[in-house]
Amino acid sequence: MSRRVVRQSKFRHVFGQAAKADQAYEDIRVSKVTWDSSFCAVNPKFLAIIVEAGGGGAFIVLPLVKTGRVDKNYPLVTGHTGPVLDIDWCPHNDNVIASASDDTTIMVWQIPDYTPMRNITEPVITLEGHSKRVGILSWHPTARNVLLSAGGDNVIIIWNVGTGEVLLSLDDMHPDIIHSVCWNSNGSLLATTCKDKTLRIIDPRKGQVVAERFAAHEGMRPMRAVFTRQGHIFTTGFTRMSQRELGLWDPNNFEEPVALQEMDTSNGVLLPFYDADSSIVYLCGKGDSSIRYFEITDEPPFVHYLNTFSSKEPQRGMGFMPKRGLDVSKCEIARFYKLHERKCEPIVMTVPRKSDLFQDDLYPDTPGPEPALEADEWLSGQDAEPVLISLRDGYVPPKHRELRVTKRNILDVRPPPGPRRSQSASDAPLSQHTLETLLEEIKALREQVQAQEQRITALENMLCELVDGTD
Repeated sequence: MSRRVVRQSKFRHVFGQAAKADQAYEDIRVSKVTWDSSFCAVNPKFLAIIVEAGGGGAFIVLPLVKTGRVDKNYPLVTGHTGPVLDIDWCPHNDNVIASASDDTTIMVWQIPDYTPMRNITEPVITLEGHSKRVGILSWHPTARNVLLSAGGDNVIIIWNVGTGEVLLSLDDMHPDIIHSVCWNSNGSLLATTCKDKTLRIIDPRKGQVVAERFAAHEGMRPMRAVFTRQGHIFTTGFTRMSQRELGLWDPNNFEEPVALQEMDTSNGVLLPFYDADSSIVYLCGKGDSSIRYFEITDEPPFVHYLNTFSSKEPQRGMGFMPKRGLDVSKCEIARFYKLHERKCEPIVMTVPRKSDLFQDDLYPDTPGPEPALEADEWLSGQDAEPVLISLRDGYVPPKHRELRVTKRNILDVRPPPGPRRSQSASDAPLSQHTLETLLEEIKALREQVQAQEQRITALENMLCELVDGTD
């Protein structure tokens, strides 16, 4: 009689647990827009959630520590004239977030470490290039200030946020609406899914589709795809009979799937969240009340079911914390931020361990906040893997770093408007300024302010005389 051998894996006993009530974020009016994005983005400093907003689009940004009931007048990030459809934190600056909207624009925002007194309405930069709604955003994993956007015009644009320039525009590769876009680990390739049921692997700098697979999932409903650390593509989609399905594909041989598994008959699109450090993929369906998770390995059947975290309430969206934001002292290997109708609830995934020591096998070095390349280097053809950091002593987010935007305009060679400043006074290094010059500039500015104040006083007096005259 042969004895069944249980597969060895340190992740077999991962279990999920919802945070206590006082650790949730209450009274948040989560957006009701019909769109298959996660509606939530999180990093080691902040939690951002797309919310209901009259007369435009908005999202709320909360410091992670600000749990409990959120004041109904808490400042929002507002600026879009249409609903916000997607948000994404910059992986190289925890204070910078991008938002995409129905109004065809992308806005990039600098979030202060302190709580603002009023709504944030001025983005650092607005990126305009799409002709229809923009529903997908994704920052480049290793190059500084490189942001991808995909719109309802079936176009993918890759931007240099530091200059406001379009680096690349992929406008003839998708004949229909793009459902998902994902970078590989070093940002040299993209995996995209489209309404035409085709899974594509694209080299964006060459502007070429290097591999494609029609009907990776045969159903008509949206498909999602993410790269795995082995270079495979993990997909979620639907069968012809509308059953949800997951698949694993080798881009070098798209003829047959590495693995294909049917799941259930729910309608919600399965959003895959992949952790490359553990090679675990977590599947969160919009409208589901559960998170299913699988380990991807090199052994058949390649995609191994681990467990399901179940709760009573359906999820409206989901945020996924980067590895550097987790509590390694509690053997936490993933943390989700589940959106309900009016609250956000953290869900922690842990591997039970008896020891209090740092668990090296659970926490290999992981991508840190430093970019490996500049935008121009990446565009010129260079590739680099993410710069890794150790979590042995925990992770402390760096202090506020400002996003500097230097717009280039190769068409307009005219001098900038306004008085021409002398080379010696303004463009030279500060060390060349004389004390007298600085004092003169300050004095001139003060005189301007005084003149403006006198003008305001005169206008107020005129207003009072007019009011007295009408009485």
